[in-house]
Amino acid sequence: MERIRSGTGVSGPGYHTAFLHVDDDGWDEDAAARLEHRAQCLAEHDALVTLLGARWGEPQTISLWSAQERMMSGEVIPDPWAETVAGCEFFRLWHIEERWIALGLCLEDDGPGCELTVVVTEIDPP
Repeated sequence: MERIRSGTGVSGPGYHTAFLHVDDDGWDEDAAARLEHRAQCLAEHDALVTLLGARWGEPQTISLWSAQERMMSGEVIPDPWAETVAGCEFFRLWHIEERWIALGLCLEDDGPGCELTVVVTEIDPP
């Protein structure tokens, strides 16, 4: 199976990534609207962590900083992790029945942009 991209996600062998909240048009709005979208994204993230935590227990929190550094040094990081390394600084992670469920919150350092991503994969995190 090859990699397939849709408007709401990316699928490949052993994984599916869904983009739950993407704020890519934020720069066309005024500052107040952009901040409101960011606050909504943060609230959605926190609500999902609470709901998934109630179902599967407390998540692990992993940083992908070291994986990003390793990629920059030439190491091959497998998808879906390679796709998410650049955008999300950390993930909330649950390991359920041989699958990883990862919830990522990607925040722009220099702006109000925000992306909420979920990954379901059989591939171990880097």
